[in-house]
Amino acid sequence: MEAQFEVFTEAVKAQQSLRGSREGYARFEAKRGWRREVTPDLAEFIAARQSIYLGTASADGQPYIQHRGGPKGFLKVLGPHSLGFADFGGNRQYISLGHLSENPKATIFLMDYANRQRIKIWGRAEVREGDADLMERLALPDYQVKPERAILFDIAAWDINCPQHIPRLHDDEAMAAVIGKLQGRIAELEAEVARLG
Repeated sequence: MEAQFEVFTEAVKAQQSLRGSREGYARFEAKRGWRREVTPDLAEFIAARQSIYLGTASADGQPYIQHRGGPKGFLKVLGPHSLGFADFGGNRQYISLGHLSENPKATIFLMDYANRQRIKIWGRAEVREGDADLMERLALPDYQVKPERAILFDIAAWDINCPQHIPRLHDDEAMAAVIGKLQGRIAELEAEVARLG
C-alpha cells in the first residue's frame, strides 16, 4: 500500500477551487479525512450486498468497470483494512484480471438502491489463485457456482456518497417478503370478514 493515498489529487483540488467546493473539502480533510478501517456500519453494509462494481485500469490508464455478484455477503470483510470475494466465471474476457496483473490500483463501488445509499472504496486488488485456505474463508456453501479464484482488496480509503440522484429500486427478494406479509394480512382480514359475515 502506498504510504500517502490521496483521493483529492492536485488536479482534483484545482477543479474544486475552480468550481467552489474546495474550502468545504479542505475542512473535511482537516477534520476527519478519509476512513481506512472497516467500521461495524461498513461491515453491515457490505454483508447485505449481492452486487458490487469493481473498477480497474490498465498500466497506461485505460479504465474499466466490471460487475461482480453473488448471494448476500459474497464480499467479505477479512480484516480491519481488507476485503475479499470468490470470483466466478463470466464472459471470459478477463479485462479486470489483465488490468490487475499490471496495475493493482482499484476501486469498489457498493450500491443500495432500495435505501438510496452508496459507498466508494479505493485501494489495491490482488488476484489469488490456488489458495485453498483463502477459498475456504470466501466459500459460499449454498451457492451452486464454483469460484475460479479469489480477489483480495486492501483498503486505502472509503467514503459514503450522498444519495442525490440515486433511483429507488428494490430487489425481488425484498419485494417478495413485503408482498408475502401483505398477502398474509389480507388472508387474516378475509377470514375475519367471513367469520363476522
